[in-house]
Amino acid sequence: MPSPALVPLPADVSPTDAAGLRLTGAATVSGDPGAVAALRELVRLRTGLDLQPAPDGGTIALTVTGTGAAESYRLDADAAGIRIDGADAAGLFYGVQTVGQLIVGDADGWTVPAVAIDDAPRFGYRGVMLDVARHFHPVETVTAYIDRAASLKFNHLHLHLSDDQGWRIELRSRPELAARASGSGVGGGPGGFYTREDYRAIVAHAAAHHMTVVPEIDMPGHTHAVGLAYPALAADPVRDAAPDGELPRAGEPYTGIGVGFSSLHPADAAVHAFATDVFTELADLTPGPYLHFGGDEALGTDRAEYAAFVARVSGLIAGLGKTPIAWHEAGAAADLAPGTIGQYWSFVTPAADAADHARAFVAKGGRLILSPADAVYLDMKPSDDFPLGLTWAGGATSVERAYRWEPTDVVDGVAEGDILGVEAPLWSETVRSLDDIDALAFPRIAAAAEAAWSPATGTREERTWESFRARVGTLGPLWTTLGIRFPGSPEIAWTS
Repeated sequence: MPSPALVPLPADVSPTDAAGLRLTGAATVSGDPGAVAALRELVRLRTGLDLQPAPDGGTIALTVTGTGAAESYRLDADAAGIRIDGADAAGLFYGVQTVGQLIVGDADGWTVPAVAIDDAPRFGYRGVMLDVARHFHPVETVTAYIDRAASLKFNHLHLHLSDDQGWRIELRSRPELAARASGSGVGGGPGGFYTREDYRAIVAHAAAHHMTVVPEIDMPGHTHAVGLAYPALAADPVRDAAPDGELPRAGEPYTGIGVGFSSLHPADAAVHAFATDVFTELADLTPGPYLHFGGDEALGTDRAEYAAFVARVSGLIAGLGKTPIAWHEAGAAADLAPGTIGQYWSFVTPAADAADHARAFVAKGGRLILSPADAVYLDMKPSDDFPLGLTWAGGATSVERAYRWEPTDVVDGVAEGDILGVEAPLWSETVRSLDDIDALAFPRIAAAAEAAWSPATGTREERTWESFRARVGTLGPLWTTLGIRFPGSPEIAWTS
């Protein structure tokens, strides 16, 4: 009996020859209220059927057991019904998402095949990043992306809230940021920012989908917009690190896509006070354990001053009771706060000093989030002629290239236990709408989900590119009913 086509691949799947469950309007669901609501909505979208809640003993029974590995679940399905036991509420939620993928339609209706699944994630951190600084995306777009990512068992949303082009969150301690630094975007886009209430709404929606929001305020580089609000904090743009074309001008909005030309004054006491205000308020707004302070591409910043600055900011964040995260360049600083997490964004084969900088986080008691740009940067073009995206990460990133990498093979000397997880960033230089997000993220986001959740490459017969391309092709009907406008990649044989 062939295994059902599921993405990400579960830890263990045992199909049987028994008859599956025929879903009809008479089916009922009982158990954990949150999981019941999630399943009813998913089944309604997928099939049009309205499962009726039952006090107990439903056709589908959903239970939190409180035992087993975090986020794990057990699913059993046959003609009599479906039972999902989650170790916790998150595990139960992920079992519900698996049911959504199991449902198949034919001329006679809807069926869930007979199967037993024992499933648990490989990595505890499974993230997606959305850049809302280069092009601003409203709350409803962010929450829609949360829905999409959660359906593939991602559990962290990294929001890139500031960059040269704009500042995107209201802070009472620094009101000029929203008032003066939020009104522009790439190409002269309209800009925008999240009020404190908007941000709390995003955090709440994420939590309801078992996702943790990781806010990022990038510094000391990527800070041209800060200078629009507080000119004294920002250094003049630097020519030798400037993008092609005209050098950005201090005090004027920047609408290009170049990087590396901006910096705060890293040794200035006023900048330290600014960082303290920003991260203190952000920590108060953010219930999750992480604050990301960027630290990347500060090409115009004195190296010694840069190292002292990122060390100071990591200590500031740790002192607020949060775990600091920084892009891997910050590993060059000798005095990072112990336990700081490094986010690696170089290539599958590391460039320059990237591997050394990444290993430095582990040496200081931290761990790594792996985001190799030539595999999981979702803003890369999937093909050379695709209308959206960029190609700086070694050319177009096909679905196959997005799949064919193994997290433990990227940085020599970094063991599986040193890896916190995998994150797929989506930078927004060319991304203006939810349709653009869908067009670039899908189906490659599913490859990142499998790298983050599933057993290691090659450890299972199905953990191969050939298997994945067949399995992901069966998700077309589900993604369509969920309103995801994914492109029909020619690498995938899609189920109609």
